[in-house]
Amino acid sequence: MLIAMAGLPGAGKSTIAEVIGNRLGYAVLSVDPIESAILSAGIDSDQPTGLAAYLVAEAIADAALANGQSIIVDAVNAVDPAREQWVELAKRHHENLRFIEVICSDTNLHRERLEARDRNLTHLPEPTWHAVEQSLDEYSEWAGTAATVPRITLDSVQPLGQTVDDAIAFLSS
Repeated sequence: MLIAMAGLPGAGKSTIAEVIGNRLGYAVLSVDPIESAILSAGIDSDQPTGLAAYLVAEAIADAALANGQSIIVDAVNAVDPAREQWVELAKRHHENLRFIEVICSDTNLHRERLEARDRNLTHLPEPTWHAVEQSLDEYSEWAGTAATVPRITLDSVQPLGQTVDDAIAFLSS
């Protein structure tokens, strides 16, 4: 199975993905550390390092699926081309794809979480709240083939255990 997370930075995607991965024994592949590694190689930040990170994540997920492993891709997946990337990958492997979208309906909590986090990504600065607000403006509606893929939207203001249980129930259905 291929599971693709989606949601704004700081919404809780990574936390939920890690717990799901631990419970189900699935690897979690996060795009941000990949982008940080690309930047650490000396690639200029004015280059499309975010796109490169998505492509590297796709290559790693491709290899995992080819080896019969299930994988969770932890990425913002805010636009249709990113979402369709996972649709096409799942099709190539004849694998089930599920999207788990994470929101945080409490703006103050979302901002507090974002401003308090330190993921220790040396070459990738934490996004500012202003950048998240801009991301919200650019976050596209679900359309195309990705809109037909089973998706659950979880609100991270709910207790972590509840959101994870809801996600696992969705993945099992």
